Amino acid sequence: PISDVSSDLTIEVGASSFALHKFPLVSRSGRIKKLLVDTKDAKISHINLSSIPGGSEAFELAAKFCYGINVEIMLSNVAMLRCASNFLEMTEEFADKNLEARTEAYLKDMVLPNISSSISVLHHCESLLPISEEINLVNRLINAIANNACKEQLTSGLLKLDHNFPSKAMSNVAPETPSDWWGKSLAVLNLSFFQRVILAVKSKGLNQDMISKILINYTHDALQGLAVRDPHLVKGSMFDLELQRKQRVVVEAMVNLLPTQSRKSPVPMAFLSSLLKTAIASSASTSCKSDLERRIGLQLDQAILEDILIPANSHRNSHTAMYDTESILRIFSIFLNLDEDEEEDEEDPLRDENDTAYDFDSPRSPKQSSILKVSKLLDTYLAEVALDTNLSPLKFIALTELLPDHARVVSDGLYRAVDVFLKVHPNMKDTERYRLCKTIDCQKLSQEACSHAAQNERLPVQMAVQVLYFEQIRLRNAMSGGHNPFFFGATNSQFPQRSSSGVGSGAISPRDNYASVRRENRELKLEVARMRMRLTDLEKDHVSMKQEMVGSHPTNKLLKSITRKLRKLNSLFRINNMKAAGSKANSESRFLSHKRWRYSVS
Repeated sequence: PISDVSSDLTIEVGASSFALHKFPLVSRSGRIKKLLVDTKDAKISHINLSSIPGGSEAFELAAKFCYGINVEIMLSNVAMLRCASNFLEMTEEFADKNLEARTEAYLKDMVLPNISSSISVLHHCESLLPISEEINLVNRLINAIANNACKEQLTSGLLKLDHNFPSKAMSNVAPETPSDWWGKSLAVLNLSFFQRVILAVKSKGLNQDMISKILINYTHDALQGLAVRDPHLVKGSMFDLELQRKQRVVVEAMVNLLPTQSRKSPVPMAFLSSLLKTAIASSASTSCKSDLERRIGLQLDQAILEDILIPANSHRNSHTAMYDTESILRIFSIFLNLDEDEEEDEEDPLRDENDTAYDFDSPRSPKQSSILKVSKLLDTYLAEVALDTNLSPLKFIALTELLPDHARVVSDGLYRAVDVFLKVHPNMKDTERYRLCKTIDCQKLSQEACSHAAQNERLPVQMAVQVLYFEQIRLRNAMSGGHNPFFFGATNSQFPQRSSSGVGSGAISPRDNYASVRRENRELKLEVARMRMRLTDLEKDHVSMKQEMVGSHPTNKLLKSITRKLRKLNSLFRINNMKAAGSKANSESRFLSHKRWRYSVS
């Protein structure tokens, strides 16, 4: 400061040195007063305050305040000045309207009522630890964010209500749309503060959808900052291991903050899938991966192929499979087991069985539609992973045996996947080939798939025979116009249904069986009608071909010419010998002529 009085006190803060005067500082700072006045050494002229929060910048502003110079308090320095005032003990005990009171007033009036301001100040508190924690500034900011967020949610709900039931005066005014702008601003916080904010808003009752959006935005920014941009990075190097560690910390923290697990969870499937892929790539904990697998299993009917194509963690071995099939096995098992558990728990004992079966048989039944979606998803996944030459046959067989029999209405997708796998893996053992093909239900193959399977040399002979046998039965039923009970889910001891080794292949509930039978009944009726039409066309083609063959064969033409010549010879023979021969010879000649005519081809 500009003064005619020479400096009598030097204060060092880090690498900076301040030549000041004792009186202005002692009049407002209790800490400096103790260091100067309360000591026995009255000639002390040098003080080191390197531990002050905020460093030299904070002390310079505090010193100006002690000299009476106006210091502008802003969002960028209020946290620093509040911590510095606490460190220097600039309280009301030593002067009125001291720096601590000034910063507290600014916090109450300008920071705590506003979400964005609170987040900004909280971000500056990260560099002021542990003083910012000791003066309870961090907790106050976090609670303020949580309270204001819930108020924002309530206000948005009221705006929606006004929009749905507008008053006459406000009918032409467009309502404000709720936004999560403050949720996006949370991305500036470090992971520790972010976790505490999310736990606080959860405890205050913030909407789960909003929490999910905040988590998705923060995770995207955090992991994007850790993305590897160097293509020449050596896997397993120190930098790579440090990168994996940071990714692992972020993923495990986000999983712990996810909303409660349920089938109607607001967390999108794509986000869960990306978390699981990162967790596997970064070698996250088993509990973290298990939590994500269960969440995906609960919402598996909402997944697409990209969501379950999870790359394997193969940085240590280049000969491993391309995809993590073991994780997919667990995910599908969770879905199947959960479906059975919920069916038992939610069953109403007062409900009529016929009503239950009728409702479940509906094509739009939630349970049945989800099972059909999952079965199609698995067949698509099998066709994709079948191209992997490093995938072992046993793992692929385990995937094909995963679903129960009633989950597939048509087995064409499974047949295509099996055929691709057999083509890519020509050196499979005969036992493995037979076990793999045994998972295909030949009764559920379409006409085109049956025709292809009957001529497929990659399939075992037993399966080709089975396909031909079922085709024969189907054709026989189509010709007779009847129905074989074998095609309607009836039990047949000679040809038992396969029993899947995967989870969820236990006893089928009666309403599941009834619904499956009715669906197969409708499908087979359509198939029989198509077979009848095809049989009629074949008969017409057969008759027309027979007529063409009879009319155009050269042997037939030769026989016709010989017959005509024999007729002429016979007529001449009768004229020349009519007088010489008697009536008996004449009758024999007529008989001979009639016999030749009878055996000639017309």
